[in-house]
Amino acid sequence: MAPRGVWCVLLTCLFCTSSADKDFFTSIGQMTDLLYTEKDLVTSLKDYIRAEESKLEQVKKWAQKLDVLSATATQDPEGFLGHPVNAFKLMKRLNTEWGELESLVLKDMSDGFISNLTIQRQYFPNDDDQTGAAKALMRLQDTYRLDTQTISTGELPGTNTDVTMSPMTVEDCFELGKIAYSDADYYHTELWMEQALKQLDGGEESTVDMVTILDYLSYSIYQQGELERALDYTKRLLKLDSAHQRANGNLKYFEYQLAKQKKVEAEEGLKEKEKREREKREASEKKGRPADYLPERRKYEQLCRGEGIKMTPRRQSRMFCRYFDNNRHPLYVLGPVKQEDEWDRPRIIRYHDVLSNSEIEKVKELAKPRLRRATISNPITGVLETAHYRISKRRATVHDPQTGKLTTAHYRVSKSAWLTAYEDPVVDKINQRIEDITGLNVKTAEELQVANYGVGGQYEPHFDFGRKDEPDAFKELGTGNRIATWLIYMSDVPSGGATVFTDVGAAVWPKKGSAVFWYNLFASGEGDYSTRHAACPVLVGNKWVSNKWIHERGQEFRRRCTLDESD
Repeated sequence: MAPRGVWCVLLTCLFCTSSADKDFFTSIGQMTDLLYTEKDLVTSLKDYIRAEESKLEQVKKWAQKLDVLSATATQDPEGFLGHPVNAFKLMKRLNTEWGELESLVLKDMSDGFISNLTIQRQYFPNDDDQTGAAKALMRLQDTYRLDTQTISTGELPGTNTDVTMSPMTVEDCFELGKIAYSDADYYHTELWMEQALKQLDGGEESTVDMVTILDYLSYSIYQQGELERALDYTKRLLKLDSAHQRANGNLKYFEYQLAKQKKVEAEEGLKEKEKREREKREASEKKGRPADYLPERRKYEQLCRGEGIKMTPRRQSRMFCRYFDNNRHPLYVLGPVKQEDEWDRPRIIRYHDVLSNSEIEKVKELAKPRLRRATISNPITGVLETAHYRISKRRATVHDPQTGKLTTAHYRVSKSAWLTAYEDPVVDKINQRIEDITGLNVKTAEELQVANYGVGGQYEPHFDFGRKDEPDAFKELGTGNRIATWLIYMSDVPSGGATVFTDVGAAVWPKKGSAVFWYNLFASGEGDYSTRHAACPVLVGNKWVSNKWIHERGQEFRRRCTLDESD
C-alpha cells in the first residue's frame, strides 16, 4: 500500500487548479490537447502503479520466506540456533536485512508521477472552464429542446455511433444542478436534480445521497412557486432523514404558505381567479428563460432547430446554382467557381469548394497556437474587447457600448486568431481569392480571422457593421465601415452550428470548404439591418470558420454608391 501521505499529495495535486483564465471550454480545437495531457498522465499513473506493485511483490516474497523460516525455527529454537550458520544469518537479518526492508517499504515510488502531474497541472482547466462547459450543456438543452435523459445518455442528434461516449453519472447530473443553483437558475437546478434522482431510483450507485438531492430539488421547486410539489419532495426527504433540520423547518413553512394560498383562492372572486390563472400561464411560458432573454431569442432558437425558415415556394423558384467567372476573370474563365443562391433579401451567396483540405489544415495549423478568447469592436471607442456572448476561440471580443473598447464577448463562445497575408503563402492566396471572386479590394479589409467554437459554441444575434449610434466603430482602423462579410466554413458540423439571419428567417448550414458572402451595407452606404445574424450553438462536432470583413475604403470604383438609401 502507498503511504497515506502520498495519497494526500496525489489528491491535493489532482484537485488544485491553476488560477490562470484559460477558457478551455470555448474551443474544441484546444480542448483536444487536454485529451493527450490526460493520456500522458494515465501512462505516468500506470508506471507508478507498476512500481508500487513491484515493491509490494518484493516485500511479499520476503514475508513468505521468513514465514516458513520462523515457523520451522520456533519449533526447536535451541536446536535451530545450535547450528552456527543459522545463528550468523539471524544476526545478519536483524542487523542488516530488516533495515533494507524498512528502506524499501519507506521508498516513495510516486516521485515520477507527482513530478509529471505537477508539470501538467498548470495546463489543467479551472473552475471557470467546468462551469462554462456545464452552462454550455444547459444552453444546448434549451436551444434544441433536449430533455435531460437524452443528454445524460449521450444520444444526441447527429452523434457518430463510432464515437465512444460514457453516460452521465448521478454525480455528473448533480454537479450540473449545483452549478445552476449557484446562479439562482432554479429551472435547470430542478431538471438536473430530477435526473440525478431518477438515476438513483433506477438503481445506479452513487456517492451522492438521495437526501442531498431532495434538499436541492424541493427548494428549487419552491423558488419557482410550486408549493405543493416542493412539499411532496420535502416529505419524501423526511422519510429518509426525519431529523433533517432544514427540511423540518421547510415542511412547516411550506404547509403554512400552502394553507394561506388556498384560503386566498377560496375567498377571491371570478376576476381575481382569471388574473391569477393568467399570471400562472405567463410564468409558465417564461420558465427557464435567462434574465437577459433577448426579444428575438425565440426566433433565433427556432431557426437554429431548422424551424420558422421564411422562404416561399415562389421565391425559392428564383434561387439558382451556377458557374461563376466574375465577368470573365482570367483565373475563372476555364475553371469557374460553383455559386449557389442561399437567400434573396438580403442576397446571401454560397461559393462551393473555395478552400482545399490542405489549405484548411494549414490555416488551422497557423491559428491554433494563438487562439484567444474572441473579441468584438466597442461601438463607442472602436477598440476590440473580449466578447462574452460569443463562445468560440481568440475568446470573442465585442465593442462595449459604454466605453467603445473591445471586451470579452460573453454571448460569443469561441476563440479566434488573426492571420496576416505575409505569414504564409496560403493566407495570401486566400485573400487574393476573396478579392478575385467578390471583385472587392481586400487591402483595406481586416486580417483573416479564424475562429474555433467551443462546447455549445455560439454567437448570438448581432450586426457586422457599425450603426449610426456607434459613430466611432472601427475608428482605429481608418477604413470606414464593414461593407461586406466573407465567411468560410472549414469543417462540417454534424448537428447545430448554423448561421441564421433572425430578421428575415434565413438559415445557412456549414459545409466544409464553402464560403458565404453578403453585403452589410447598401450601395448608398446605409446599413442593411436585415443582415442581423447569429451563429447557432454547436450541438455535436467541431466548428472551424474563418472570415474576412471587407471595409468601405478602396471600393469607391468597385461598388459605386447610389443616392437611394435602400439600394
